[in-house]
Order: sequence, then C-alpha cells, then structure tokens
Amino acid sequence: MLNSKNLNKKTFEERYSEALTQIPLYTDEWTNFNASDPGVTILESLTAFETLQADAIDQVTAPVLQNLLRLVGFSPRKGKCARLLLAAENMKEPVYLPANQQFYIGDLCFETNRLMMLGTGHLTGVYGKSQGVYKDFSHLCEKELKVPGLVFGEVPTVGDSVFFTANMLPEPGEELILYINVADRYNRNDFPEKGVNTFAQIKWECYTEEGYKEVNVRDYSNCFLMSGEIRIRMPQEKIAAHPDAPNGDCVIRATLTRADYDVRPKLVMVQGFLFEVWQKKTLSACTTFHKPGSVRLFSDFAEEGYVHVYGREEKGGSYRRYEYALTDDAQGRYYDLDKEGYGMHIYSFDKKRHGYAPDKVKNAIRIVAYTEEMMRTYAIGTVLGYDNQMLKLPVNHVVSDSFTIIAKRYDEEGEPIYDFVRPERSEEGNLYYHLYEYEGKICIEDAGAFIGAELFIGGCATTDGPDGNIRSGSVFKTRHVPAGIRFTNPGVGTGGCFRERIADVRKRFVEDLYTPYTAVTASDYEKIVKETPQLCIHKVKANMDQTRNRVRIAVKPGTDEEFPKLSDIYRKVIEQELEKRRLLTTRIEIISPVYEPVNVRGTVYVKPTYENCRQQIEAAIREQIDYVHSDKNFGDVLRFNEVFHAIEDLDCVEFVYDLSLQPQHSSQAKLKDADIYPAENCLLCAGTLALEVDVYVK
Repeated sequence: MLNSKNLNKKTFEERYSEALTQIPLYTDEWTNFNASDPGVTILESLTAFETLQADAIDQVTAPVLQNLLRLVGFSPRKGKCARLLLAAENMKEPVYLPANQQFYIGDLCFETNRLMMLGTGHLTGVYGKSQGVYKDFSHLCEKELKVPGLVFGEVPTVGDSVFFTANMLPEPGEELILYINVADRYNRNDFPEKGVNTFAQIKWECYTEEGYKEVNVRDYSNCFLMSGEIRIRMPQEKIAAHPDAPNGDCVIRATLTRADYDVRPKLVMVQGFLFEVWQKKTLSACTTFHKPGSVRLFSDFAEEGYVHVYGREEKGGSYRRYEYALTDDAQGRYYDLDKEGYGMHIYSFDKKRHGYAPDKVKNAIRIVAYTEEMMRTYAIGTVLGYDNQMLKLPVNHVVSDSFTIIAKRYDEEGEPIYDFVRPERSEEGNLYYHLYEYEGKICIEDAGAFIGAELFIGGCATTDGPDGNIRSGSVFKTRHVPAGIRFTNPGVGTGGCFRERIADVRKRFVEDLYTPYTAVTASDYEKIVKETPQLCIHKVKANMDQTRNRVRIAVKPGTDEEFPKLSDIYRKVIEQELEKRRLLTTRIEIISPVYEPVNVRGTVYVKPTYENCRQQIEAAIREQIDYVHSDKNFGDVLRFNEVFHAIEDLDCVEFVYDLSLQPQHSSQAKLKDADIYPAENCLLCAGTLALEVDVYVK
C-alpha cells in the first residue's frame, strides 16, 4: 500500500462498456441501449458511483499514509534551524546581547537564543611541544594567514602538547568555545556520535592558582582530525596567569595520551571566544518569568512598543491581560514600566496600588513582544469545534520550538482569560493541535474546552532551513552594538533543514527498501568500506571468488604517506564494520595495496619550434601511469594506446617512435599485447622514464 500501484484501475468508459455487454446475460427484454432510455441513465449513474468508490478506496490520505509509515519505523524528521558560531573582532569593552539579537548576511537572519555578554577575551598564541621542543604557531590565530602548522610535529607521540594562550579566560564554571580549522587531504568519514576515537586521545588542562587542572571538554574536532568546535568548561579553581607565558597570559594545555594518528594534525586556523547563533527570524517572542513582583526584559522587540503582558493570579489557572498604567492610582490589572537604557525594560506589579497582581506561582508572568509585521496579522481565527479544523498562519516555515498560541476565552463573569498552548500537548480539556510548520498551518484535532475561543499567535519565528548552512568566512551585520565590532563565522552553518514532508518520508521508505543492509555484491562491500566511520578511504576494490566463497578487498587509505599501506588499526576497524554485514558463510580478506613502477622507453620527435619540452612530455606520461593519486582503481588495465596518444596529442610533439611499457616486477603486473594488467591489489606508478627527445627535421 505504501509503494504500490493499482494496475487494474478502470475508467468510467471501460466500466460502462462492460456493463452494457453484460445486460443480455441477465435479460433479453432490454434492447434499447440509447442514451434516452431511463435504464441507460440509471446504469450511467451507478457506473459513475462505482468509479468514484473505487477511486476513494485506492486513495491513501496524508494522515493514513503517515500512520502507515510510522508503523514501519519512518516518521517525518523534524525541522531544524541552522547553527553557527560567530567571532566578535575589535572588542574594546564588554557588550551585552539580548535574546533574539539579529545578525544579517544579506536577507538571511541569525539570532541569539539567550541574553549573553561578549567580553574582550581573545587568543594571543598557539604553541606546540614535540619531543620536548617548543615551536610557535601563533600565526594560526591570524585569519589572513593560511599557513598550515603541524602542532604535534612530524611524528606525534604520547606526551606532545599544544598550548593555547589568551589574555583572559571565562569565569569558573563557564564555557569557552574554540573552533579548529584542519587541512584535509582526503575526506574523512564522520566519527560516530558516541564512541572512542580510534587514533588519539587528548587530556585538556587549564592553568589555575593551584597549577594545571583537568577540565571537561566536548571535542567535536576529534583530537584535531576534523574541522570543528571544542567546548571547554572552566574549572572551579580560580584562573591564574602562567608565569612562563608571554605577557603573563592564561594557558590551556592539550596533551596527547594516545597518538596513533593516520594523518598528522595540520591546523590552518584557530579562533576562540565564540558564541552561538541560530538561523531564524523571530516575529514574536514570548518570555516567561517566575518572579511576580518585578521583572526585567532585555529585548529589541520591546522597543517597538508592541508588547502584551499577562499574569497568572492563581495556581494552574488561566492568565489575565495587564495594561500599562497611565497614572499611579489606576485601579485594575495594570503594570508600571521603567527603562534602563536601550532595550532594558522593567515591568512592576503592585497589588496595593492597582488592586491586582500576578501570584507567586509557576510561570507567573508572560510577556509577548511583537514586531509591527506580526502585530497586524497575529489573529488567526476561532475554534469552531469540528474535527481537524485547519487554520492558516500568516507565515510559512515556522520554527516549532518557538511556536505558541494564545487562546482567548471568557470566564463566568464574562471577563477575558488567556491560555498559552504549545503544539501537541495532550492534557485533559486542553486544546490539542498539530503544527504544519512547512505549510504554515495548524490542524486542531481536539478542541477540548476551547470551543469558541479566539486564537492569536504568541511566540513565532521562521527559518530558511537548508539555506542557513552557509559557508565560513562571512561577515554579519547587526544593530545597536558599538561601531567597529566585526562579526564573522570561522566554520560553516550546520543542521538547517525543513520538517520532512510525507512525500519525502515515503520516498525515503522506498529508497530504504532497495538499500542492502547485508553485503552481497562486490559494490555492497566497496560501499561499506568507503563509508567506514572515522577512516580516510581513498580507493577500494572488492573481488568475488565464488568457488571459495571468499571476498578479497583491496583498500588504499588516504594518509600522509606517498605510498600508504594498510595499518592494523584500519584493518581492524574495517573488519568490524564488515562483520556486521557479511553473509554467514562468506569469508572476507582485507588486503593492503602494492605499488608497481612502470618503466617507459621510447623516442619522441618534437616540432622545430619546440626545444625544451621534455618536462611536458614526462608529465603527460606520469599522469597516465599514476594510479596512486588519480581516479584509476586497483586492477585497471594500463592501455598502451592511451599512453601513446597522450604523448602524441601534445602540441609540441611531431610523432612518437618505438614506445614501450614494462612493469618492474612481473609478480605484481603482467605485460600482455603491450598493455599492462596489474594484480587485484596493485596500483601503478611511474618508474624510470628513458626517453630520447629529438627535434624532427624534414
């Protein structure tokens, strides 16, 4: 039903024709089949009804399809806002950023999620200690310089360290975010979210008044093997300046406790003191407070003046709307407002003066600040009470985590009361609805006690989904910060996506049906090896031996060596991955690559106007024979005519004479009809090039 077609579906004309041909089987008195006959009219009506019924049976509505997909383990993936780390440059004094502070690159908006303070801390240097020798890598802190640095030296060993110095560090218990850019030679497969790094382990320490203290770290660079962030939680001990550091700076030390790197860590850039932003644009922000007397709201939105204040006067009860008190002796539900600079608003509630105030209960006060755009369209409709009532929102691509509806009802005295309702919160008597964030709709499944309630948007933000996964190095604009401060992102945006639609879930289900989870064919084995977590796999070729029920897999790792071999670590990790997928009786053999030089002899005549072109000819030959760095794979035949034509097609060459190819070792490659046939785990490379280059004279 999820992936089927009704091949027996018939049209109205086909059904009507069959019905007419069957009439004589039931009666011989009906002989008038003209359209004017009442019987034919009845037959047409019945045929049309049958066709409509068949179509209805064959259709699967979206809710039914979603439930069917859920039964087989496929639910829509939630939408996410892209996440980004920003660096603030040219900071001269601390700056407070409110929640929902907006940063723009073009029309794309990123926001902070909470109130934060940007300090003047910055990295001052990076130093490496390898084999007891210190080396300065402070140029890694400069964005303009892209000179890679082997921070653990040529051969990383246990005990080697990297030191990060800073003019200051965050307070004890707070977090410092670094971002490491690594030079990648070959693409490395992602590390599993939970698991031990196979190649290295690092102990992180911070210098305090009591000496170096180990700190908790979340290292998304996986010991400098991939570009990523490093989140360092400051120790509870007081941070101290290191006596040996330049200018008495603070120091964070990273020391190798295991060093079996396949690729030496080569850093390109290090940036620190970063903060998080998410790609979204808030149109209305709903802030909750527990303290009922006086609350502070630091918000750009509040400056626009479109603010609604609600207070809860009894535990578990609905909210009441409070208005701004124009006079000190105003009686009713009023609040007093004071300002302390741009964006800082203080809301006070005085029961003695006004007669009403929020009580000391959970979520006592809610303040909703709207933009002018949202204020004009924040009313979305009335709850009518029928099943699956659909209401259109004024925006699409809604962020579900920020979305809240305000339901306005009336109590027994006719006074308005308000409830804040989140999507899919099932409580007795509550309004239960689904949010279709991509289409910008809500579907009310159960009205509960809210029939007749007027609905308004409380909190609402929109996102651009995958468009937020921007590249690194962009410059952002924002408002209400001191001039001269520059905001950039050292890393790419990640995670941005829209909520998956039912059609996409069904497509993913169909693709999963055709995805092999058990390795059967050679391509299955090659795919599994290429995608082995943690590893850099450059080339792989599987060969099936049906007679022995054996699979031999040649693997070339993408490491720093010119002619890399397969290490024990690589072999072990690949075998563990294949063991999960192999057929029970199939034997697997992982084989390391061998490299076979190919010697080339011959005479090349060049045109008279070209004299110094030997280097160009040799480069063309090496490119054809190079199986190590090119896309040519294990066992691919080296064709004589391809090498010949590669030389002959050069502009400087007149013609080629007496060309020959010869492998150095006949055990790894065979010469047959001038072509070279390498073994199943053999990669060819250029050997001795014995060429005579002469000028052709007519």
